[in-house]
Amino acid sequence: MVVKEPSRRAGRPRHFDLDAAISVGQAMFHERGYDAVGIAELTAQLDIRPPSFYAAFGSKAGFFERVLTRYAETTLPLGEILCPARPAMEALTALLEEAAQTYARDPRARGCLVLEAARAAGAEEATALARRVNQRRREELRDYVHARHPDTADLVCDVMASTMSGLSACAREGWSEQRLLQVARTAAAGIGVLLEPQA
Repeated sequence: MVVKEPSRRAGRPRHFDLDAAISVGQAMFHERGYDAVGIAELTAQLDIRPPSFYAAFGSKAGFFERVLTRYAETTLPLGEILCPARPAMEALTALLEEAAQTYARDPRARGCLVLEAARAAGAEEATALARRVNQRRREELRDYVHARHPDTADLVCDVMASTMSGLSACAREGWSEQRLLQVARTAAAGIGVLLEPQA
């Protein structure tokens, strides 16, 4: 049984960098999945003792939530890509193309950490966390499209979501960046048709 370390006294400095710890955890979870990364290995990589880990993050799931949140904010940042002044077609194409490139870039971190965790079997709490993060991102995407194309927003967002999910899965299978880009651009062309004014 792991005994939680008592809350640190006010003013007592932490002995590790939280941002650096989250970066290390992100790399480990992305490469191997939530279930495959244990607390003992994680704390060894962070060079801290388990009580310090629990004092900082509360639990492995709490740490994973911090990792997911940081990943979502820094990888394919929707606030930057879906700029209000940017035409919808341009922004959505950019999102799909950047997803294709990002998901294939690092052989040790292929696919999308959030999407792959959201469909992982076994770790129910981690899966639920990933699904919540993914749902927030879908809502952000839908709000962007709905403000410009309310009649087709739901269908466009479904096509975007299913395409990005497929890109992530295929990247995990080892598809090349160029192959994923071809899929992304084909999907973008179809979305362009949906965004055209109806006669």
